[in-house]
Amino acid sequence: MSDSKPVEAWMTDMDGVLVHEGSIIPGADAFVKRLRAKDVPFLVLTNNSIYTPRDLQFRLRHTGIDVPVEAIWTSALATATFLADQRPGGSAYVVGEAGLTTALHEIGYVLTESDPDYVVLGETRTYSFEAVTTAIRLVEKGARFVATNPDATGPSNEGSLPATGSVAALITRATGVEPYFVGKPNPLMMRAALNKLGAHSETTVMIGDRMDTDVVAGIEAGMRTVLVLTGIMRADGVERYPYRPHRVIGSIAELVEEI
Repeated sequence: MSDSKPVEAWMTDMDGVLVHEGSIIPGADAFVKRLRAKDVPFLVLTNNSIYTPRDLQFRLRHTGIDVPVEAIWTSALATATFLADQRPGGSAYVVGEAGLTTALHEIGYVLTESDPDYVVLGETRTYSFEAVTTAIRLVEKGARFVATNPDATGPSNEGSLPATGSVAALITRATGVEPYFVGKPNPLMMRAALNKLGAHSETTVMIGDRMDTDVVAGIEAGMRTVLVLTGIMRADGVERYPYRPHRVIGSIAELVEEI
């Protein structure tokens, strides 16, 4: 990185940067190994709230990337951190998977559909009409509406799947209540990650494959940003946005020697 202050910490998105459709992206293992060998603080970030950090650690290790569980930061963890700060010891009705329910249990939240403080919407591959209906009715009764991330779709081997943002829109259309999205591109997730690392934004780099989540979240949090072209974004698409990453590179392999 050519900026005057040396890089002291790194953050990287997972899907599209380290792995793609369950397979390792060449150079990702070398990048993580070098960070660990030089004891450089880093976090792997993901908006996916389905899995716990331990689940994701196992999935990454299966591809050949060895990431410590404490170096994985999910939108579920960011949401739990936000709720613990806003309303310690509260209650929530959750639409989501183990990654989200575990994170809320660990901050001492009670999960209930009896007059909860919050309706918390996360990602799941099995959205239930009954669960969404319950969420709508609880929001109508006054529960605060929080969602882990605004992603409208998620990938699968068969094509796109509706994700948290799409289901949140359904609940909003039914209730007139907009959710508070905690995950990227909300810089709140990045600030919480910086706090976890004990790092400063001016000396931290965010690597991602999406302009509309990774790059804008990094910029708004005051970090330097690197866009890789191994995921969803193509080089000719960068110019459509009113903001730019600090660098555009082919893949994370190009950063190994800079650590």
